[in-house]
Amino acid sequence: MNYVELDSYSRKWIFTHASMPVEADDLAQIKPFTQARSAQLWREHVSSQSPDADHFEKGDWPADQKIWSQSFDWQSAWDGDDIDLPDAISAELSWEDNTTVFFCYEKYNVVETKWGVFKRNWKNFLFFDDGPLLLGRKKKQAVWFKSNGTFQIGHRPDRTPSGE
Repeated sequence: MNYVELDSYSRKWIFTHASMPVEADDLAQIKPFTQARSAQLWREHVSSQSPDADHFEKGDWPADQKIWSQSFDWQSAWDGDDIDLPDAISAELSWEDNTTVFFCYEKYNVVETKWGVFKRNWKNFLFFDDGPLLLGRKKKQAVWFKSNGTFQIGHRPDRTPSGE
């Protein structure tokens, strides 16, 4: 089994919070991975050595500052009434709504959903903003959300993840 039932997910409340409830159709498409599957995806797509964004080191592709854009603000959009993703993300990521995405909180906590679901509910995903990475399956671009309220868009290096 690769997924944890959403009802058993430790962070389920971020998707069912009274102030920002996620529609039932979208909830059905938010699939947290088991810790073992999360760790496997993290190793394949993010880092084989670092457990979270605070510990990236030489050899981890996210640690390469040359691949990242300038920093943009996400916090003010999150705090505002507008539900749309920040423009810089929408402009850079022209993914189809049915593109599978991985929202990587850390090595043992990765959530799979579709790009369209993420776009509609991005604020929920960012209730925890301790450096998560958004990756599109078979996509080069990545978004790194920083806990200081900014994000950067980067291009992952060429490497073929196993099992994809």
